[in-house]
Amino acid sequence: MNNWIEIDEAALAANFRALQAAAGDATEILPVIKSNAYGHGADACAAILARAGTRWLGVTCAAEGARVRKVLGESPIQILVMCGPLPEDAAILHEYCLTPTIWTPEHVAWLAANPMPVHVEIDTGMGRQGVRPGPDLAALLGKMAAANIVLDGIFTHFTSTEEFGSPLTQQQQARFEQTIAQIRDLGLKPKWVHAGNSSTVDNPAQPAPWLASLAATVGARAMVRPGIALYGYVLPIHGPGAPHVRPALKPVMTWKASVLSVNDLAPGDTVGYNATFTAPRPMSVALLPVGYADGLRRELSSTNERPGGWVMLHGQRAPILGRVSMNLTVVDVTAIPNVKPGDQAIVLGEGVTADDHARLARTISYEILCGIHPCG
Repeated sequence: MNNWIEIDEAALAANFRALQAAAGDATEILPVIKSNAYGHGADACAAILARAGTRWLGVTCAAEGARVRKVLGESPIQILVMCGPLPEDAAILHEYCLTPTIWTPEHVAWLAANPMPVHVEIDTGMGRQGVRPGPDLAALLGKMAAANIVLDGIFTHFTSTEEFGSPLTQQQQARFEQTIAQIRDLGLKPKWVHAGNSSTVDNPAQPAPWLASLAATVGARAMVRPGIALYGYVLPIHGPGAPHVRPALKPVMTWKASVLSVNDLAPGDTVGYNATFTAPRPMSVALLPVGYADGLRRELSSTNERPGGWVMLHGQRAPILGRVSMNLTVVDVTAIPNVKPGDQAIVLGEGVTADDHARLARTISYEILCGIHPCG
């Protein structure tokens, strides 16, 4: 294999257990494996989490949910499809016993031929998916009742859970409390009330007990939906006086590439497109079969004036030289003895993290992980 990823089953299971412990006994964990488990492989992660004891999984779309259901076989694990359905999804949702997210009258109409339990998303301020509480929600619930569609769960998504004491989150909490009061006044009894992502578990300003208490008012169980934290990463909690109660988490993915060749450079030799790096002295370099087509960001390139990213070889840093190209990257192994073709370089893992890549690429670890798709 040219470059590939390896998944640490023990780390993923341990992260799941740590997040469940942080959420507390009164709150269920819904592990989010959408977008191919943030680049980790939804099939593999679903199987690992099933063995770890999860009762729920969250996926992007009906097609991804169908693939996961095939992996799980006869498992009773419930799969929440987190993006809204399209008309052609109705048959897939029904066939594979998936739980759709809905919020529009059109969703109800598309599912009416095969009524199934659904989760209704509430827009408390995210401005993407969701129905607004009040008359719009009442109208939707009325159409659901007429179509014999059961309200299994109700949820919202917060915009700013990584901000300690965020007034936006407080406003969203208040709107969600109003929503649950509306549900209670209508006499409805959903099984699940859920809100929040990894930072909801990580941020003491958004304690799980608030959600558990709210869910109890309608006889439901609370649930939170960690995603990135399952894979060993979290956004820092920030803001005045922000404590950090981050559970002990370990990155799950190791991304590796085999050394193709080892070459010598003479002073003045250049490396890569546009010759952005010139050897200032005799150097030894290794060629790796990995590049931006595989998800290694071009922003990790270097020049003589500006260092870039690095990989790990024989336990040492090997800096990237010149530009990361589509399928190939050159790294400096001058100070690393005995590097030879076939040796394994760690592109992401011990000694280099998605946070390191994100800092250099001026993005977030989510984008780095989701963008990894090795050639194999």
